[in-house]
Amino acid sequence: MVDAQDPRVASSVVVRRLNAVEARDCLDGLAEVLFDCVDGGASVSYMAPFSRDDARGAFDPVIADVERGHRILLAAFRMDELVGTVQLAHARPPNQPHRADVAKLLVHRSARRQGAGRLLMERLEAEACDAGKTLLVLDTVTGGAAERLYERLGWVKTGVIPKYALFPDGRPCDTTVFWKQPQCP
Repeated sequence: MVDAQDPRVASSVVVRRLNAVEARDCLDGLAEVLFDCVDGGASVSYMAPFSRDDARGAFDPVIADVERGHRILLAAFRMDELVGTVQLAHARPPNQPHRADVAKLLVHRSARRQGAGRLLMERLEAEACDAGKTLLVLDTVTGGAAERLYERLGWVKTGVIPKYALFPDGRPCDTTVFWKQPQCP
């Protein structure tokens, strides 16, 4: 088993912020990561059957939001292969300019436990700070690896909502809601 705490492993993963043009150039890699996660049973908004074309289409509104400045899209690369991604969606209500939602932390099954998720989340917090965001919120499947990652990274568990979402095969899953105030310089 690979140890994600081993600095040699984490240093082989590089996280970059993608603008809309770069996101279009990386669309196949982004779609492959999403497809792999859904194919592996992750509850990330999509139901089976889910194709690679479906995954490509899922990024159209994301890229449009990146282009409009409403969303930050990060990608993790191991060598030249895109192996993970996460999004920071800016809250749009006028009374919440300080807040953003974390969405779709996805890591390809072949790259898990190698530090990509941690690096994506650390970079996301830095990007949130740069964008003036002082409160971040997210939700994740209760009991999953992502929940443990968020706890290790200092996210505060608000609570669990029973049967909030479905796995791709239609089974219900509980969802844990987290928040965090990023440590901005």
